[in-house]
Amino acid sequence: MSTQDRKFDPNAIIPDNGNYFGIPLSPEEAALVLISAPWDTTVSTRAGSSYAPDAIIEASRFIDFYEPSAPNSWRKGIATAPIDYSIQDLSHRLRSDADKIISLSHSDAEYLFDNIMYERRLRRINEASMSINDKIYKQSKQWLEHGKIVGLVGGDQSTAYGNIRAVGEHHGHIGILHIDASCNLKEERYGFTHSHASIMHNVLRDVEAVDKLVSVGVREFSPREWERAESDERIRLFTGQYIWAQHFEGVNWSTIADEIVNELPEKVYISLDIDGLTVECSPHTGSTISGGLRFPEVVYLFGKIVASGRKIVGFDLTEVVPDVDDKTDAMIAARLLFKMCSMALKHAECDDVL
Repeated sequence: MSTQDRKFDPNAIIPDNGNYFGIPLSPEEAALVLISAPWDTTVSTRAGSSYAPDAIIEASRFIDFYEPSAPNSWRKGIATAPIDYSIQDLSHRLRSDADKIISLSHSDAEYLFDNIMYERRLRRINEASMSINDKIYKQSKQWLEHGKIVGLVGGDQSTAYGNIRAVGEHHGHIGILHIDASCNLKEERYGFTHSHASIMHNVLRDVEAVDKLVSVGVREFSPREWERAESDERIRLFTGQYIWAQHFEGVNWSTIADEIVNELPEKVYISLDIDGLTVECSPHTGSTISGGLRFPEVVYLFGKIVASGRKIVGFDLTEVVPDVDDKTDAMIAARLLFKMCSMALKHAECDDVL
C-alpha cells in the first residue's frame, strides 16, 4: 500500500472500506491485527452473534479516535484480517441441529427419529467446533509469528479458545482477565464440549501457559463450577455479588480494580463477553443477566492494567448480538473494541504507521 493510500484523517468521516474503524492498513503493515469468528452454533439461548463482526465493523465507523488512557496509540496500526465467511455458513447450517439437541434436552418426550439422530448431530457439532477452533488458532498463530498483537471478534465465546491457545503458546506465561456474567467452567453443556459454557474449562485444561484466570463480574455459576473455582489455585473470582457488596459498604472502584490487577501477571489476555456488562450495554445478547459491570468501570479497569506496566498481549470480544433496529449492542461493542486495541497498543514497541 502506498503512502498516499494510507492517508487517514481521524477527524473526518470514516470510510466504509470493510475494515474495523475504517483504518486503511493491511495486516502486514499494522502492529495489531483483528481476526473475526462469525460462529455461534452452540449458544444456549439467543443466536445471532455470528453477525457481530460485520455489525461492529459498520458501527466502528462512528467512533471518535482519542483515548485519554492511551492517546494516539492507534497510530501504530489496527488492521482487519479477511473474514472467513465459510465459518458463518457452517454455523448457520449446524444451528438447526443444535436447536434440536437443546430442545430434546429440555423434553421428557421420546421422539424416535430425534433420538436416532441425536448422536450424529452432536458429533457433527463437536467436530465442527473443534475444526473452527483450530482454524482460528492457525490464523492467530500466523500473525503472532509476524510480531503482531492479535485480537478476536466473535461470535460466541467458544471462539476465544483458538486465540487464547495461540497467544499462550507464543508468549509463555499469561494471565486471563475474564469479564463475563458466567464462569464458563462447565465440562460440557447439552453435550457440546466446545461451547461458551465450557471455554474457560477447556482453556485451563489445555493451555499450559495460563497461570491465572481472574474472572470479574461473574454472577451465575453452578455448584460444581463454584467448587472448581474454590479448589483451583489458578482461579480467582471477583463476583458481581462481591463487587456490589464492596460498593454498598463504601469501597470505591479504584480500590477494587487495584485488587483485581494485583492478581494478574505481567502479560495479560483480556477475554470480554459483552454480557459481563450491565444489560443496557447489550440488550440483545443471549444471556441478559442483571448486575454486571458498568461501561466506565470496564474502561477504567483496562486503564489500570496498562498504568501498572502490565502488557495486554491479546484479547477477544464476544457474544454481541446485533439488532436490525436497535444499534446499541454494536455501537457499545465498537467502542469497547477500540479501547482494547488502544490499551494493547500503548506498550507496543513499534513506530507509528499512520
